[in-house]
Amino acid sequence: MTTPLPIGTKILAGSFLTSGIVHLVRPDLFEPLMPSALPAHREIIYASGVAEIVCGVGLLTRQRWAPIASATLLLAIWAGNWEYALKVQRSTRASTPHKVGAWLRVPMQVPMIRTAWKSRQLPDLTTSD
Repeated sequence: MTTPLPIGTKILAGSFLTSGIVHLVRPDLFEPLMPSALPAHREIIYASGVAEIVCGVGLLTRQRWAPIASATLLLAIWAGNWEYALKVQRSTRASTPHKVGAWLRVPMQVPMIRTAWKSRQLPDLTTSD
């Protein structure tokens, strides 16, 4: 009998799948979040969308690599969220709700990273007993 996936892992995987699809369908939504120091914004947005889809599928199918790949991806996104929040905070044109929203993205990553990391403890479905 297979141990069911915890609800947190299901939510994280669903979030990855949804966000990954949005990255591919509406990459323009993510342009403002891109750090200015990075080149090829559109290509990075597409690549991160594919990475999110791959991580989502990997978590749902309990691939051995998926928890670490997911936590690593979330750490990279977290760094970008910090930079974006700081950029918006310095902006004279950003509204207060926009600034609050940018800052709310930062702590949201912590439980997501923890959920990805904890899913390492789930039984791997890709190996036979």
